[in-house]
Amino acid sequence: MAQPLQEARLYKAAGDNAVDCFLCSHRCHIANGKRGFCRVRENQGGKLYTHTYGKLISANVDPIEKKPLFHFLPGTRSYSIATQGCNFRCAFCQNWQISQTDGNIVGRDTSPEDVVRGAMRSGCASIAYTYTEPTIFFEYAEDCARLAHEQGIKNCFVTNGYETPETIDAMAGLIDAANVDLKAFNDEFYRKLCKAKRQPVMEAIRLMREKGIMVEVTTLLIPGQNDDEDEFKGLTEFLASISPDLPWHVSRYHPDYEYNGSPATPSETIFRALEIGKEAGLRYLYAGNLRAGEYENTRCPSCNTTVIRRSGFYVDAVELDGNKCGKCGEELPILSEEK
Repeated sequence: MAQPLQEARLYKAAGDNAVDCFLCSHRCHIANGKRGFCRVRENQGGKLYTHTYGKLISANVDPIEKKPLFHFLPGTRSYSIATQGCNFRCAFCQNWQISQTDGNIVGRDTSPEDVVRGAMRSGCASIAYTYTEPTIFFEYAEDCARLAHEQGIKNCFVTNGYETPETIDAMAGLIDAANVDLKAFNDEFYRKLCKAKRQPVMEAIRLMREKGIMVEVTTLLIPGQNDDEDEFKGLTEFLASISPDLPWHVSRYHPDYEYNGSPATPSETIFRALEIGKEAGLRYLYAGNLRAGEYENTRCPSCNTTVIRRSGFYVDAVELDGNKCGKCGEELPILSEEK
């Protein structure tokens, strides 16, 4: 039997049975009987309802490094869940089969209690809201996150960063970490390839940090679209202005979904972007979607000791004392699992 729809959060009445949704930075004005840009939130008679609550389309146990989160509970596993839908229309989406929906939401009815039980049975230190865009199933994620904290399990978002300040306020204290996609540092890229804007993502990164959420940033480099060296300079200077300790993951693109106008990213482009990040003052730089040697590892910026050695998504060795370098004692921006 289908579960009744849950009323959405983070919206307000707007007269004439319309509503204003402020869950994400599209800030949709939704007429009665219509859905927002995400296609999963529907106005029925002046009330906004979510079609994604409890509709799991995916649940897996992943290494936390796969998110990628390298400074949050390194070496642990994360119970990773998603519903259908997204509030972006990325032409290069790597999970388009479940993120790009026509509004017909399918999934396995799963309560927040069952999600947390699944995480506990799997011995996971965290729950990751991932694969699609977790903002669009925020009500479900929020309820799962609250129950997870009661059991000592932490929570992380893997997100496009299009949350409003109101949503980030609601995340604070429940969502412990986020990997945010800063997809490019030019507005044309966001408008043309994502049907969104860049500025709200930049604001979200800064605000999440201010609210105590651990943030790491990922940029997928697409040849000819967001791989200009001046763009790397602007992007990395922006990240460094928030904090030189903000980890930046630069990932290799391969053609997928509707966009095949670029070849796979040359590894040289990835490494050049990371060099520019180092010049901007960023201390923690990582390469993704390719074997990258030292750019997979975490080094102490004080004594240059490799404090976390990785191979792919897996941790091979850790030289940490809590969140301190095991050699020189430097305090590092890493949250380790409590033993």
